[in-house]
Amino acid sequence: MTNRFTDIKQEEISAEIKEISPAGSYETYRRLISYIDLTSLNLTDSEQSVNAMVSKVNNFQYLFPDLLNVAGLCVFPRFVPALKKALEIDNVKIVSVAGSFPSSQTFIENKIDECKRVMDAGAEEIDIVISLGEFMAGNYDLVGEEISAIKETIGCTHLKVILETGLIHKPDLIYTAAITAMEAGADFIKTSTGKASVSATPEAAWVMCNAIKDYHGKTRKEVGFKPAGGIATKNDALLYYYIVEQVLGRNWLVPGLFRIGASRLANDLLNTVESRDVNYF
Repeated sequence: MTNRFTDIKQEEISAEIKEISPAGSYETYRRLISYIDLTSLNLTDSEQSVNAMVSKVNNFQYLFPDLLNVAGLCVFPRFVPALKKALEIDNVKIVSVAGSFPSSQTFIENKIDECKRVMDAGAEEIDIVISLGEFMAGNYDLVGEEISAIKETIGCTHLKVILETGLIHKPDLIYTAAITAMEAGADFIKTSTGKASVSATPEAAWVMCNAIKDYHGKTRKEVGFKPAGGIATKNDALLYYYIVEQVLGRNWLVPGLFRIGASRLANDLLNTVESRDVNYF
């Protein structure tokens, strides 16, 4: 597929994004809550802390009956069984990082095995990281083969592929990484782990959404988009929402095709729609 970002500079993309004027409304903020993968990926996580997070999601609809629940709960692999046991809400997805997250620096056999284990434990969606070092060295075939091998193993379980765009920088390379991941079987492409020095950026989101648009035009396959890392306020989320709307259209503004990876954003949105300090999550 022709890389149409080969001669486009980041400054040109930034200028395009500046033309977007995000406008918040009660309904938009309400919908933004429903795109969140509520995430706990901390060194201090425990089964107790995971169960506390799940309990809040289980009780959310009772306390906020007019609002939509989050889209998913994302945890480390070892907590998937506890999450599956405790979660009572059918339409909230069980999500896990796997494949030697966040470095992706282990044997492919280990990556495949961990992805299979979390799938067997009940994960409905699995987030993996591309072999970034190999990608930056130009070994695109190896990167794609690893993703394909994992996708073949987990089958219908949704695979989100993290590009770690904050460390790639160049628009044409971000585009290449996005196309490589989609051609290898990614159901979603995701900006970042949230563990690198630079996480999600609007410029990377713009490039990735255009890659999704081009790939859909060629294959008719709908691939989802997930910005993650450093998205803490409603204004952050609004900008990504409008980038998706402008590049991909309103059909992509559903939880099946648009997610936001965040741990702090939910409270900011909840406080806004409730017009009071809630800080529930």
